[in-house]
Amino acid sequence: MKVGILKENQKVESRVAATPDSVGRLIKLGLEVAIEKGAGELSGFPDAAFESAGASVVSSEDICAADFIFSINLPSSSVLKKLKSGSMLVTLPGLCEDDGTFKSLAENKVDVLALERIPRISRAQSMDVLSSQANIGGYRAVLEATVQYKRFFPLMMTSAGSAKPARVVILGVGVAGLQAIATARRLGAQVWAYDVRPETSEQVESLGAKFIELDLGEEGSGEGGYAKELSNEAKKKQQQMLSKELQKADVLISTAAIPCRPAPRLITEETVKGMREGSVIIDMAAATGGNCELTEAGSVVVKHGVQIVGHTNYPAMVAADASSFFARNLVNLMELLVTKEDDRLVQPDYMEDEVTQAALVVYQGEVRF
Repeated sequence: MKVGILKENQKVESRVAATPDSVGRLIKLGLEVAIEKGAGELSGFPDAAFESAGASVVSSEDICAADFIFSINLPSSSVLKKLKSGSMLVTLPGLCEDDGTFKSLAENKVDVLALERIPRISRAQSMDVLSSQANIGGYRAVLEATVQYKRFFPLMMTSAGSAKPARVVILGVGVAGLQAIATARRLGAQVWAYDVRPETSEQVESLGAKFIELDLGEEGSGEGGYAKELSNEAKKKQQQMLSKELQKADVLISTAAIPCRPAPRLITEETVKGMREGSVIIDMAAATGGNCELTEAGSVVVKHGVQIVGHTNYPAMVAADASSFFARNLVNLMELLVTKEDDRLVQPDYMEDEVTQAALVVYQGEVRF
């Protein structure tokens, strides 16, 4: 059986779904590995490194003939049309909107394993690309804040005087938010955090930050550890109560997101107007509309004296390690997708395993979501 790794659209993505290390691990599982020419160049992994690890460097056409195709983002329609019948595409397809792509893949008997559907259970943690990439994103977002903020993060005492530590507020205490808290604390900032899920307060405090408590009259805890959408009344109350806390921030990092919903608007223009000149907002939810109503996706803008950063792919800014983490997740997943029987590789019954059953959104000609 052969695994093929596609080259991403490099205008928007610098990561790759395999590394020389992961190629070696896949080969040890008994798989052949092919990678598209130039796929790893923006992540610092040249073709020669993949060849040394045992992969063949081939064209896109050859990748489409593989049994398993790895990519980070959903490939272009022209590539999808070339995937062979009976193959499996392993990717982050984005399931919130469907333009008929999945029906077309089902008709062509191409299975699709959606990495975002891997359940958040203990045995699947090593395969959870959302968590591994969010962790990197939270770290990189804080580094971005240190670049955009024109002052120190830690308390600084010198012969020329002293500088107070930055006051950093984190909105959303998921994987990215927790890493942002930890990174900001390591850099010496004073950190506060808020989440609609009250149970996250212990995690916040364990990292040395302070939890912002708001009584909204309802909780925002949803299924699978994710937040759920609040009622309109609770949203309005949340904005009003948060505004005063947010206006105290020197740096505000927002990570709040709800699966398949526009990002909750937590930072109003009035809140921005009340922030100190030179403050910074890092809106990690820019790709889904932004937590700040002044965010412009893909841009850095200044509004009312506040720097608002709308980058949409923080993991790609740490492309080498982000690719390595993503690739390791896929190697661990591959151990569920193939097994050895009598010295040959076979595909087990995916519907008998809770991980593959949940993640296969197109299987044997059927769209399953």
